[in-house]
Amino acid sequence: MNLFTRISSRTKKSNLYYVTLVALLCIGSYLLGIWQNTAVNPRAAFDDSDGTPCEQFTRPVSTKDLDFDAHHNIQDPPPVTETAVNFPSCAAELSEHTPCEDAKRSLKFARERLEYRQRHCPEREEILKCRIPAPYGYKTPFRWPESRDVAWFANVPHTELTVEKKNQNWVRYENDRFWFPGGGTMFPRGADAYIDDIGRLIDLSDGSIRTAIDTGCGVASFGAYLLSRNITTMSFAPRDTHEAQVQFALERGVPAMIGIMATIRLPYPSRAFDLAHCSRCLIPWGQNDGAYLMEVDRVLRPGGYWILSGPPINWQKRWKGWERTMDDLNAEQTQIEQVARSLCWKKVVQRDDLAIWQKPFNHIHCKKTRQVLKNPEFCRHDQDPDMAWYTKMDSCLTPLPEVDDAEDLKTVAGGKVEKWPARLNAVPPRVNKGDLEEITPEAFLENTKLWKQRVSYYKKLDYQLGETGRYRNLVDMNAYLGGFAAALADDPVWVMNIVPVEAKLNTLGVIYERGLIGTYQNWCEAMSTYPRTYDFIHADSVFTLYQGKCKPEEILLEMDRILRPGGGVIIRDDVDVLIKVKELTKGLEWEGRIADHEKGPHEREKIYYAVKQYWTVPAPYEDKNNTSALS
Repeated sequence: MNLFTRISSRTKKSNLYYVTLVALLCIGSYLLGIWQNTAVNPRAAFDDSDGTPCEQFTRPVSTKDLDFDAHHNIQDPPPVTETAVNFPSCAAELSEHTPCEDAKRSLKFARERLEYRQRHCPEREEILKCRIPAPYGYKTPFRWPESRDVAWFANVPHTELTVEKKNQNWVRYENDRFWFPGGGTMFPRGADAYIDDIGRLIDLSDGSIRTAIDTGCGVASFGAYLLSRNITTMSFAPRDTHEAQVQFALERGVPAMIGIMATIRLPYPSRAFDLAHCSRCLIPWGQNDGAYLMEVDRVLRPGGYWILSGPPINWQKRWKGWERTMDDLNAEQTQIEQVARSLCWKKVVQRDDLAIWQKPFNHIHCKKTRQVLKNPEFCRHDQDPDMAWYTKMDSCLTPLPEVDDAEDLKTVAGGKVEKWPARLNAVPPRVNKGDLEEITPEAFLENTKLWKQRVSYYKKLDYQLGETGRYRNLVDMNAYLGGFAAALADDPVWVMNIVPVEAKLNTLGVIYERGLIGTYQNWCEAMSTYPRTYDFIHADSVFTLYQGKCKPEEILLEMDRILRPGGGVIIRDDVDVLIKVKELTKGLEWEGRIADHEKGPHEREKIYYAVKQYWTVPAPYEDKNNTSALS
């Protein structure tokens, strides 16, 4: 027997011992298990030789059935115990519901100075708890820039302006869509030609004019055509007999809001706009002690321009067509000229139908003239010029910040802004001068960098945000310094930057100094805009901010109202808050998921990305008991 044979024999014996030992252990474990089961299980111990039926031994009562279904995955948070809330559809006739501009509610308020047409919101118990439907046949709007000139009739089914303004080239209805030739009451040749006329009088092309406000905007053709000149316009008009004019503007992809010059301040900070415009806007500028021009002065930047066309400008040639007397028109223009002088404005030029005034760069000279011109007086220093949420409009001149050089009339009060586009990322004067103590220049630059990173991450979560032209109208519900909007400045979108009135710091002035636009808002109330205004909503820490102030479902219903079918939502907040929000949005028929923070899964702050599903009111021939139609 060789060595290999001996080793093989030993190996076989060792394996036999190992197998025998394992078998004995298994048999012993089996017998032990039988013994233990017999001790505790009456069925196993029962001897059925006496004939006792097995049914006497019933299954022990359990307080809870075992459930072997999976209840989590790697993306979803743990389940919540609350029952999902269902939000029914509102009636079809509410498809254009604007809660704070309701015609019936407005009748309760005074007609004087058009108070009844300004913002009046419902009481808490009056707020609707249903989802505002889109009209039957609603379609995704045309993409920018095509949308500037065309909109679907089904989205804004109103033809009143096509008849009323037929000869003024506002809007034309053909087949299933509206066309916007770019005309206006005072620019029948088109807004482009009208803006060219203005550009021959003041420089619109060097980047010094970036933000504008158009009072009584019509369908916002003035603002629409300024966009090609890198000027962003806040257009506003009341919800009045000119049905849906602001809604038309928004369908075109042009920034606009419902608003009016009445008894409260416009919801914008002081020194916000480089240019203000009125084209036959029918605002009585010279009346009420010049209060409306004083409000324009408040929101104009130092050195900003006010442009007026239409009555009474050029009344000598146009008085017959306006069906007013020469004396009446002459008196109106004289009144306007007097108020403008009292505000220390300089009349730059009047040519044909255009007149342009300029606000002073500072109030060095103006303070001296107060010794002669007693009215209007400067507003008191304890009156915050940036406070503009239900703030009464005062008949006083808003003082500009003091300047260092007491002799230079060209020194810009509050600090000079850079020309666009450098203005976007340059440190704003309000930050440089320390007006917001908690925000240093370094903190501002870091915030700008942070939002570039965040928006880049957002585009990975929502591919439609990164798709050129998919979204046009965006709103940032808690904009802070406007970093979200600034990061999207090269995309074909515009962002309405909201600074909540409950925010710790009033940063809206900084946003305007960057060359962006926005407004104030209390998110416990409805926004002054039509349903389906926005393609995309961004909400950073909004629900944490409003904890204890109003219910999250009230905010979500308003978000649903202003969001288009198929629109996207990104909500940043604490994970516990987002779990509750996600559960509530099931009742809105949003589809979404919670994703990790851009820094990774260990951050408590998470991101909820959702999409509003497409649905409209039923077709006219469908069952009238149904209130929505899903697609």
